[in-house]
Amino acid sequence: MAFLLTFLGKGGVGRSTIAIAAAKRFAQTGKRVLLAVHDPTPAVAYLLGQEIGPQPQPIEPQLSAVQLQSAALLSASWDQVKTLEAQYLRTPFFKAVYSEELGVLPGMDSALALNAIREWDSENAYDVIVYDGPGGLTTLRMWGMPEILSWYTRRFRKVFQDSDLGRALSPFIQPVASTVLSVNWSGDVLNQPADQMNDLLGSGREAVNDPNRVAAFLVTTADPVSVVTAQYLWGSAQQVGLTVGGVLVTPMAGDSIESLAFNPLAVTALPQIAGRNWEPLVAALPDLGQARTAPRSVTIDLASNTVRLFLPGFTKKQVKLTQNGPEVTIEAGDQRRNILVPPRLAGKPVQGAKFQDQYLIISF
Repeated sequence: MAFLLTFLGKGGVGRSTIAIAAAKRFAQTGKRVLLAVHDPTPAVAYLLGQEIGPQPQPIEPQLSAVQLQSAALLSASWDQVKTLEAQYLRTPFFKAVYSEELGVLPGMDSALALNAIREWDSENAYDVIVYDGPGGLTTLRMWGMPEILSWYTRRFRKVFQDSDLGRALSPFIQPVASTVLSVNWSGDVLNQPADQMNDLLGSGREAVNDPNRVAAFLVTTADPVSVVTAQYLWGSAQQVGLTVGGVLVTPMAGDSIESLAFNPLAVTALPQIAGRNWEPLVAALPDLGQARTAPRSVTIDLASNTVRLFLPGFTKKQVKLTQNGPEVTIEAGDQRRNILVPPRLAGKPVQGAKFQDQYLIISF
C-alpha cells in the first residue's frame, strides 16, 4: 500500500509546482513514486519539461507520472463493467453500448480519478502516490466519496429491507437470480454484492481517515484571500476525515508568514523555482509525513460520553448539528458528515454541544 498525498488551496498558489517538488523529494529518498496529474492541460508537462500520458511512465529514477484523462478512464471502467456483466448474466443489458460512445458527465471525473488511484495503490508498484488535483471542495468530495457512499449503501439497504416492498420481494430474489444469472448464487443474494461493496468502501474510508495512508497539505500565499480559502479547506478536510499535515506558503513580494493563523499546524515558507532548477524548492520542503502528528478529525471519549470533532476555519454559526436515528450529522463547509457512534452511545440522545478552541464537543 502506498502513502497518498495531495495539496489543497486556492487556484494559482502553486499547488502543481509543489506536487512535482514533493514527488521529486520522495523519489530522491529511494521511494517508488507516482505523480498523478488531474489537469488535462499541458501545464504540468511544461513544468516537467517532458510529455506525460494516460498511462504511468518513468520520467526520472524512481519517479513515474500519469495524466488522468477522464474519457480514457471511463472507457476502461465501462469495459470492466461489460466483462463482469458477460460473466454473470445470460443476456447482458449493455452489450450494444460501446465505451467509445460514452461522454463524461459532471462529477464522473472525481469518481474515475479515485478509482484509478485505488487501482494503482492496489498494484503495490508505488510507495508514494502524489495526487495533483483541483485542490478545492472537488478534491475533498473525491476523498470523502467512500464514506458518503458507504452511508448511502448502509442506510438505503436498511430502509429497503425493512420496507413492505423488501419483505415482499425477499422470497423471490433467490430463484429469480438463479434463473437470470449464469451462476447459482447461494445464501443471501442481496447481502453478497452489498457486503463486497461495503468491504471496498470500508477500506477506502479507513485509508482516508488514517494519516499514515492519506494526507494533505495546505498551499497558500500570504494574500488574505488565499489564506482564508486555505483555512476554509482545512476545516472542510476534517469533514471528510482527511488529515492536513501542515501549511506551505509560496512566495509573494513582501510576504510575512508570522501572522498566518493555522495553529497548531507548522507553517513553512518556500522559495521560487528558477527555470527548472527544482533543488532549492525540493530541499525547502518540510517532512511531508508529519500529518500523523496533526489533530485527528474525530476523537471519542467513552469515559465522558463525548465526541470531539476538530473543525478549524469555522465559527460556531457555521456549524450545524442534527441527530436522526443512530447517527449524528455535522454540517459545515457545505458538507455533511454522518458520525456513527460506538454501540455504547448509539441510541442515546445528544445532551449538549459546544464549540470551543476549534473543536465541536458533543455530549451524550
